[in-house]
Amino acid sequence: MSTNHRSQPETRPSARPSARPSTRPSTRPSGQPTDQPDEAPKTRTRYENLPIVVIAGRPNVGKSTLYNRLLHKRRAITEPTPGVTRDAVDSVCELRDGGQAFRLIDTGGFKLEREGLDELVVAKSLASLEGADLVLFVVDAMAITPEDEEFASRLRRWSDKLLLVVNKADSTDRDALAWAHASWGFDPVIFVSAEHGRNVDLLEEAIVSRLDFSRVVKIEGEKAPIRLAIMGKPNTGKSTLLNRLVGEEKSIVSEVAGTTRDIVEGSFVAKGRRFTVLDTAGIRRKGKVTENIEYYSVTRAIHVVEDCDVVVLMIDAEEGLTDQDKKIAAFAVEEGRGVILALNKWDRMPDLKNSFEAARDKLRYFFGQMAYAPVLALSAREGEGLDKLVSTIITVHGQLNRRIETSKLNKAVADWVERTPPPVGARTRFKLRYAVQTSINPQKFVIFANRPDAVGEAYVSYLRNKIREDLGMDQIPVVLEIRASRPPSAHKAGTARGH
Repeated sequence: MSTNHRSQPETRPSARPSARPSTRPSTRPSGQPTDQPDEAPKTRTRYENLPIVVIAGRPNVGKSTLYNRLLHKRRAITEPTPGVTRDAVDSVCELRDGGQAFRLIDTGGFKLEREGLDELVVAKSLASLEGADLVLFVVDAMAITPEDEEFASRLRRWSDKLLLVVNKADSTDRDALAWAHASWGFDPVIFVSAEHGRNVDLLEEAIVSRLDFSRVVKIEGEKAPIRLAIMGKPNTGKSTLLNRLVGEEKSIVSEVAGTTRDIVEGSFVAKGRRFTVLDTAGIRRKGKVTENIEYYSVTRAIHVVEDCDVVVLMIDAEEGLTDQDKKIAAFAVEEGRGVILALNKWDRMPDLKNSFEAARDKLRYFFGQMAYAPVLALSAREGEGLDKLVSTIITVHGQLNRRIETSKLNKAVADWVERTPPPVGARTRFKLRYAVQTSINPQKFVIFANRPDAVGEAYVSYLRNKIREDLGMDQIPVVLEIRASRPPSAHKAGTARGH
């Protein structure tokens, strides 16, 4: 994939429709609604050449708490258990006073005794320090450990770009204890309490004073990037795909299921479009989630769906579709997001004629309600199928944001009704009065009828499918609501039915 020289995480769009936008139409005096989808164009502020600040230290000194405090929001998972953070978590930090911005990276803890993934975590943390403009060396005010001593020794070669941050200095009483850390010779030493916010303003001032912002370019009003979430069960290749797309090792890749915990974010440019891609924790069945850390990881992954445009659901091609895959897809569809079903690890499948077509048809047979979703064969490890994946993401995003003129929509509805008239009968007879598109991304439509309760689910399904087929939305979920054409006092309003 084509990438920027220095990949910068994207800031949030300045105008993004809510996950569940209002569908209440305005009306003419005659009672006919007139509204078109009412979303402001999605734009954002993007930065280039931001200085990089890396938070480093041994496990459980409060690095992630400080990271969240500086961002003024919860991005990294915080837990008393040492070693929660594994991947380097990366965000743009915009200070509230002064308007300065920089890249802030939270790293995994430095350990002397290592097992399992610890070697990969430490290697990733040390690599982050190489490219840093400023290192925040975080220690615990109450104790100095051999890991602190060893890490301080390793950091000495970067002393000219290091701030020693003594955390958990909750009061001036603890400041006296914290001076023991001054023996390392790092200057300045700043006492903070990340949890309570004590002296964080002083830390922010110190950070700004040590950084060079002369090369920063602020680009405002730019078209918002396509926000892509990579989801799926543990060990389906999500992190491998993220690394492939952004062109660097953003996420730690391991055969150990559940390696990713925090949301890892990256960005890339391909086919003339900008993308923000989010790697999420693998989602297991609820009954198998036993640790608090995994619970927080999974919860954070689910919330990512509300903040993305398209979900790439990674399915192990050898294992096939599982009930958990269906649940993840159903949740994304409930939020109105586009879903792409990626059969990953396809390089391990037998090279037989029409094998992909057979796998695709089988998937659609057992997951009929998602028959519209694109299905792709992918090998994230080998980089196969990425070009088609990116093209499909762009297509799905375009359909999610397609606007339909009201006159065109109503002519289409009239044609559909003429082609397949509603049932005839005293209890089933109804008339469709007017149709309107009430939302884009997610796509929502309302059709007003004289008797909404008489419109059966089969006919609603017919109309919804025709919207997809004839209005260029054949690869995305569509919500169609039938409402009473008279005021609610005269008829009970209908309910949304989709997708």
